[in-house]
Amino acid sequence: MLNPKYTMTSPYFSIIVLYWNSAKYLAEHLQSLAAQTLQDFEVILIDNGSPQPPDPKVLAQFPELPLRLITSEKNLGFAAGNNLAARSAHGEYIVLLNADAFPQPDWLAQVYAGIQRHPTAFFASRLLMAEDPTRLDGEWNVVHATGLVWRRSHGRALAAAWQHERQVLSACAAAGVYPREAFTAAGGFDEDFFAYMEDVDLDFRLQLLGYPCYYLPQAVVRHAGSGSTEPRSDLVIFYGHRNLVWTFVKNMPGWLFWVMLLPHLLVNLIYLLAALFFPFRGAMVRAKWAALKGLPAAWKKRQAVQSQRKVSVGYIARLLEWNPFAPLIKFTFH
Repeated sequence: MLNPKYTMTSPYFSIIVLYWNSAKYLAEHLQSLAAQTLQDFEVILIDNGSPQPPDPKVLAQFPELPLRLITSEKNLGFAAGNNLAARSAHGEYIVLLNADAFPQPDWLAQVYAGIQRHPTAFFASRLLMAEDPTRLDGEWNVVHATGLVWRRSHGRALAAAWQHERQVLSACAAAGVYPREAFTAAGGFDEDFFAYMEDVDLDFRLQLLGYPCYYLPQAVVRHAGSGSTEPRSDLVIFYGHRNLVWTFVKNMPGWLFWVMLLPHLLVNLIYLLAALFFPFRGAMVRAKWAALKGLPAAWKKRQAVQSQRKVSVGYIARLLEWNPFAPLIKFTFH
């Protein structure tokens, strides 16, 4: 479906919004886009096989938005759903924005300013908790040398936020911005991931190709989080912990892979054993078993990814978190 006022053929930004059971957020989400001070964008709303499709009456409330609706008959997952939308994007930059995310009015303007400073980079936004904007939902994805991943500052007071622009390894795709050329060069999201960790995998591949990532603390988005899934559901546990292994195998370069392989295996074993004391133990066991079964395919992908690497192993090492106690401090199942 095309908004009757849609005339945007060469926008600067293509904002991709993946919709799945997101009805309660849709009006506020679209209002936050309509309020942007920088309006050089198109909106690609993809109905990802949702049992409750986007309400046409809600969409009709925003005739000023250059919006296209793409409908999938089935749930393609976060990875394939965003790839589908990205293939029809016209913008120079692809903006991934969750349906339960609400950017501040100057968000895109702040991103644009960041692009002027770093024209080859992709970008992470500051995420605030939608229900309590005095607390952080996260700043960027921290990737530990063991392969564990967590969102920096999740749940902490806003006063604890990092105040300056800085280079990081990975942006949370709830509000991530990518040069379309880079997104295409990396092959987009790995659709075998379906959902969870797909942003870390993509960002790792982009870093290996020589595209840096910068955190923009002035680019602020409120994020409800787990807008279409429960935070510790079996689905989250399964895909997150399966894909954790595949991300490490595919992307950890050179000597880092071999040096950190044993610690990676130990961390996965600890998670597996700890999960035995939780209701989602079955999902964790299935996740690690699926990860093992998928190792031949992941290794084949690794060969392709590493053959295209344009940065040194040392460059990647400097972007990783090396604190040996951090995995214990951040021990979590989401």
